Amino acid sequence: MPLKNWLICIVQVNVFRNFCVVICSIALFLVVVQLITSVNISCMSPRVLWYVICGMTLADFVGGMVHWGADTWGSVDLTIVGPAFIRPFREHHIDPTAMTRHDYIETSGDICMLVTGPLLYQSYNLYHSYGDLQQDQFNSHCFWFTTIVYIMLTNQFHKWSHTHIGLPHWVDILQKYHLILPKHHHRIHHVSPHETYFCITTGWLNYPLEKLRFWSTLEFLINKFTGAVPRDDDFKWATKTE
Repeated sequence: MPLKNWLICIVQVNVFRNFCVVICSIALFLVVVQLITSVNISCMSPRVLWYVICGMTLADFVGGMVHWGADTWGSVDLTIVGPAFIRPFREHHIDPTAMTRHDYIETSGDICMLVTGPLLYQSYNLYHSYGDLQQDQFNSHCFWFTTIVYIMLTNQFHKWSHTHIGLPHWVDILQKYHLILPKHHHRIHHVSPHETYFCITTGWLNYPLEKLRFWSTLEFLINKFTGAVPRDDDFKWATKTE
């Protein structure tokens, strides 16, 4: 593809990412306002905290599945998916700190595109149940809202886990108490051949999934039924770029 066409594509992608971040931010704001204004404080239950924790855990699992899939299967040569989705994961293993030089839009713009729909749908449901939101419904909305927000911020948490200087103090606190992915925890994944600790949102599920041999069992089953070799292209890519 000529250089001019590449530049046009890059500009178009960046404009689209900016648009997605703006729309996602509006949808996020709407849901927050609707949740705050629809809840009866006197009827608040401590159970809502459990729903929030469950939402964070589900987000960690979803992020882990996506990360595992992109790290383990496919090739950078696949049409569209290869260069757009798989290649950044391959390059990340070679230069883990490259993502720290990306701004928020480049880091999270693609995910914002994916979560905007669910946020708008949640806002629509909250609008139609305004004034009649029961405690169980509120808990459910908190669960899904937490899940969506943590998925949306997964790449940002991942980026912070590779940022060793200049982080805000509150980010250090969140990492210290393992409310987001800590640096020392994620370091385990970056030991070659990058076959464990794929969860990069909070990292809560990494240890139990490793003890259950969850990822290795999935890889064994996929290899048995399809013949695909886990991380085969990752090894080739690392050799090719050395």
